[in-house]
Amino acid sequence: MLKVYNTLSREKEEFVPINGNKVGMYVCGPTVYDYSHIGHARSYVAFDVIRRYLEYKGYTVIYIQNITDVDDKIIKRANELSEAPLSLSGRFTEAYFEDMDRLGVRRANIHPKVSDHIPEIIEFIEGLIRGGYAYEVDGSVYFSVSKAKDYGKLSHQSLENILAGARVEVDEDKRDPRDFALWKKAKKGEIFWESPRGNGRPGWHIECSTMAMKYLGSRIDIHGGGMDLIFPHHECEIAQSESYTGKPFVKYWIHNGFVTINQEKMSKSLGNFFTIREVLEKYDGETIRFFLLGTHYRSQIDYSEQHLQEAKQNLQRIYSAINKLKTLIKGQKQTEINAPSTEEKELLKQVEKSKQEFIAAMEDDFNTREAMPAIFELTRAVNSLQSNSKISKNTLEKTLQTYNEFGQILGLFQEKQIEPDLEAVGKLIELLIELRNKSREKKDWKTADYIRYKLKEAGILIEDSKEGTTWKTAE
Repeated sequence: MLKVYNTLSREKEEFVPINGNKVGMYVCGPTVYDYSHIGHARSYVAFDVIRRYLEYKGYTVIYIQNITDVDDKIIKRANELSEAPLSLSGRFTEAYFEDMDRLGVRRANIHPKVSDHIPEIIEFIEGLIRGGYAYEVDGSVYFSVSKAKDYGKLSHQSLENILAGARVEVDEDKRDPRDFALWKKAKKGEIFWESPRGNGRPGWHIECSTMAMKYLGSRIDIHGGGMDLIFPHHECEIAQSESYTGKPFVKYWIHNGFVTINQEKMSKSLGNFFTIREVLEKYDGETIRFFLLGTHYRSQIDYSEQHLQEAKQNLQRIYSAINKLKTLIKGQKQTEINAPSTEEKELLKQVEKSKQEFIAAMEDDFNTREAMPAIFELTRAVNSLQSNSKISKNTLEKTLQTYNEFGQILGLFQEKQIEPDLEAVGKLIELLIELRNKSREKKDWKTADYIRYKLKEAGILIEDSKEGTTWKTAE
């Protein structure tokens, strides 16, 4: 049974979609005025895995992720570069998709842009005005927070505690400092659209409510984003959406934790961030993804070169196991071995144990951190296999298929690499072992030890016994 932590209730709840087997999922996308940083990668990789796991369980997921292509930050950056705002945001939208592709993040079913949904946004705002939830002041429109039912229930704050603070816009035209803008009157020289209230552009919060409801309806199963969006963005979304429809807006609110550097949140405003492109210059996309999934999505994750190096090494060990399975399958001529060996029984036992532990972790609020050890245990078992291991082709293929299942859910082990000729590599190792054995016969211990050392350096361990010399890859 899948349980999901709901920010609204602050509890893990059984996941039961509103409409049977269909899941409507909306995740706040990027504001495209610059290259995305590793904090963005953390969020979008996390929700990509959530989507993948829901699909693995048989749900039909309709995934919507917006693109904010009109915003104060975009206008400011466009002015600095003497570029049209939509040209700037279009350029960085393409860059965003390029970065996500390299991280293995699948595209949403729809990526709606704010600039393409102005009529729907205006209609939403007019509905709030008619309902008495919003008011106009000199061409700008504000939502009246005092009129909203249970405002503060997502961030668990009272109205009295929500004052004009760090992320509440201060504006002399507001009737109440807690009110927020739905429509902003255009300033001289700014991009604008016509509306019944005059020329202007949408406020931040109204965009997501409008696009979410257009594509997923008035009630949504999952709405997600970073923890920094809980207040005011998602709190305001709830207020305006539920005031407009009179219905609960979202069933499960899911938020991911921050990426930090030296325990401080990574962000553009603090200037302590690395863009995804900068990190990709040193590490491939799969290594970055593996690093991000090593921590539960709700927990804080600290960025460091050391952690990325560890992720790279662990990923290489897993690929070593996958390649070993491919080599053994290729060399196994018989489909079945008459009687399963103890070694084969142990491998099958580990396959089943790893699958059960992996699924149990994912069922517990998509806990990739606890799912990873199940993969590592299986990898140790596979890497301990020797070149002469007596294991049937069916068992080897079942083990490989288990890696494929894990990989499909996590978006890992999918690299299209130019693989070496695994059969030729195996023959080369056997040749080196033969040369070592001949050196030992001649009591040329120096050469024999040198061959053993160089093979170990390459990740190949050799073992001598009465039956002969065998080899295996290092765990």
